[in-house]
Amino acid sequence: MIQSVRGTKDLLPDTIGYWHFIEKVFYEVSVKYGYEELRTPIFEKTEVFSRSIGEQTDIVNKEMYTFSDKSGDSLTLRPEGTAALVRAVIQNSLLQASPLLRLWYLGPFFRHERPQKGRMRQFHQYGAECIGSESPESDAEIILLANDIIRSSGIEDYTLILNSLGTEETRRKYKQALMDYLVEYKDRLSEDSRNRLDNNPLRMLDSKAQNDIELLADAPVILDYLDSQSFDHFEKVKELIGNSELNIVIQPQLVRGLDYYCHTVFEFQSSALGAQDSFGGGGRYDGLFSQLEYKQKVPAIGFALGVERMLLILEQTGRLPKIESTPNVYIILTDSALAGQLLEIAQAIRNKGYIVTYDLQRRSVKAQLREANKLNSKFTIILGENELKNGKVVVKNMVTGEQMEILLEKITNFNFS
Repeated sequence: MIQSVRGTKDLLPDTIGYWHFIEKVFYEVSVKYGYEELRTPIFEKTEVFSRSIGEQTDIVNKEMYTFSDKSGDSLTLRPEGTAALVRAVIQNSLLQASPLLRLWYLGPFFRHERPQKGRMRQFHQYGAECIGSESPESDAEIILLANDIIRSSGIEDYTLILNSLGTEETRRKYKQALMDYLVEYKDRLSEDSRNRLDNNPLRMLDSKAQNDIELLADAPVILDYLDSQSFDHFEKVKELIGNSELNIVIQPQLVRGLDYYCHTVFEFQSSALGAQDSFGGGGRYDGLFSQLEYKQKVPAIGFALGVERMLLILEQTGRLPKIESTPNVYIILTDSALAGQLLEIAQAIRNKGYIVTYDLQRRSVKAQLREANKLNSKFTIILGENELKNGKVVVKNMVTGEQMEILLEKITNFNFS
């Protein structure tokens, strides 16, 4: 039997209702904040990601699904949403129509990493981007939007991890200080960290190797290298979100996994996920437009939330919503010759907004009743030849057991809720 590809998952009817629920939250909260949806293709030219994410990141080096098409072009299934969205903004000249853009997206993304619970090779993310403002107010808005979505989904116990990466000059000075500190410990670093020491030392702060974590405990922290502009920006962001009832932890080791970040970076963590506790995050990326060859610098900030991981938190904490997917009406047919009348009645009731289903296998009345019970249908309509001759149908309330005859011409006025 052919199986699904490792790291992918079928979304079956018994769980799809949870996805509809959380997608509705994404849409409704985004609209409240004035954000508009933008959809990009699921694959892009590889350079969209290699230029923006960073050649030395794990995503580019190890995790991207990259292939050559029949024209010889290098294409990549999108591993994240921001770079693709920025490409779309540039290509479609959206900034010429408006100097400030509030955009959101939702869809599947792809990374070749070790599959585990809540972390798949095809995964889904919601993301939002505020483009065109360098003010701390835009940082605060993005964080509060993310927080509002998380709260509205039903997630309650989580932490916002916050840091600043400052300017490019800040990061240059800090990288040198970090390298100077770690050079004497090089032989004790993990293999990944040794490889990163010269090329991308900030990535070492993401290391999960216990020995690296211990060595980095006494390393210089980037907050000590912020210039006055970066320091003031970060302080204002903290002030603006200070009254939001967020559980905020300042963590100087937080750098996120993408090279385009600057100034504010943040991450949402939940203990319900275990060791891999992050379920979303983001940051400011004021240089990304320039990296993708836009004619001018455009300040921007955004975030993404992992849909699978949010649903896992809700499952682990017993807060998944109750999903109603039962039919209002199950129509029972006593004679297949009456199929035409069944379809007319079903359609008329559906036109009133009710969920209607019926048997398609020409089973016995007893079997149809069993099916109606199995589906937890609220009502059944029994279509019999004699009743139809008299212009009537039998309606049964499946909860109370009450049964009544209803004139066919009045059936669409009946309350099947």
